Amino acid sequence: MNTQPWHSENPLDCPLVHAIGLLGGKWKPVILHLLISEPLRFKQMQKQISGVSQKVLTQQLRELESDHLIIRTIYPEVPPRVDYRLSEDGLRLVPILNQLYAWGAAQRPH
Repeated sequence: MNTQPWHSENPLDCPLVHAIGLLGGKWKPVILHLLISEPLRFKQMQKQISGVSQKVLTQQLRELESDHLIIRTIYPEVPPRVDYRLSEDGLRLVPILNQLYAWGAAQRPH
């Protein structure tokens, strides 16, 4: 019997599985990493993430926004300016991302 506090009898209803699902995908961790430092506009992110298409980046941003991890702000200017930043939930994720960073760095071959 597993006594881990995060253990769930039903793996499909496990909070850990849900959390990893929110962060899953090739680009979501990269987007969150970029937004830790500062709010960014779409084109700024696209330039920093080589290999991501406009369609996929848009989809990933929409999912992160729908999951309340980022906030999209539209400024009433002409042309309209839009930027993305971490939400309160996203900010609470930063220490966890830092721990994952440290763990990932330790797993890399030297």
